[in-house]
Amino acid sequence: MTGFGRSSHSSESLMAVVEISSVNRKQLELAFSTARELSVLEPRIRSIMLPQVSRGRVQISLHVGWVDHAIRPMELDVSLARGLERVYHQLSLELGRTIVPQSSDFLQVPGIIRMQESVMDAEKAWEALEPALHQALEAFQVSRSHEGKALLKDFLQRLENLQRLLQSVEEAACGRSSRQAELLRRRLAELESPVSLDDERLCKEIALFADRCDISEEITRLRSHVAQFHQYLNDHPAPGRALDFLCQEIHREWNTVGSKALDAGIGQIVVEAKTELEKIREQVQNIE
Repeated sequence: MTGFGRSSHSSESLMAVVEISSVNRKQLELAFSTARELSVLEPRIRSIMLPQVSRGRVQISLHVGWVDHAIRPMELDVSLARGLERVYHQLSLELGRTIVPQSSDFLQVPGIIRMQESVMDAEKAWEALEPALHQALEAFQVSRSHEGKALLKDFLQRLENLQRLLQSVEEAACGRSSRQAELLRRRLAELESPVSLDDERLCKEIALFADRCDISEEITRLRSHVAQFHQYLNDHPAPGRALDFLCQEIHREWNTVGSKALDAGIGQIVVEAKTELEKIREQVQNIE
């Protein structure tokens, strides 16, 4: 499922910004974007994320910087400052008058006074990151929840369509043996070979046909699968994989119905049902 969450949090000297986003994927993949010195925190973040997500490619972006009022370490390049003084002294000798460098002259030379480059302490960074991570994760889950509600509405509508088509198949299959018997008698009559209703050969042929085209077991299993689909939607915290498997089973039963029914009308209903089921399967790939 897709989702997005962003949050920031400040500690005494650091400010952390966390962004969590996801795109659809059958398996789970956690991807991190952060400074190298903070990579040691990835196991902690994984332990927080894994109970919350089970599918999709989840991108976690972490940024930690100094807050505006923090006292940041500075360093001085004394040798570079002395070199500047020597240059001014040489200039004084060349011009024959004393030239003294001012404080602004030292500031204009890059590198004399500069920000100290130090590796950010991961533990101090975690003090700002952890609250931001939990807040971003909460927003991320809310975002995915909105999509989940829309998908649930779509699932329920398509399951209702499947139940309607299943009812149509059951009704069409109810008089299938009688229609086949009538078809056989009509064909025999066209061949000028009429037979009585009690003819043993006709009764045997009708019985064999009825056995071959009986789809009552498939209908029963389909009803059970649809009911189980509803149950997973209502009760399972992460039904994605279970629903994916259930869709495969429903598809197999509809295939069996189509192959056993030997009826153009039922075949058309099966095509409609498989079309609806394929739309369900596409969306099932996107949910947990």
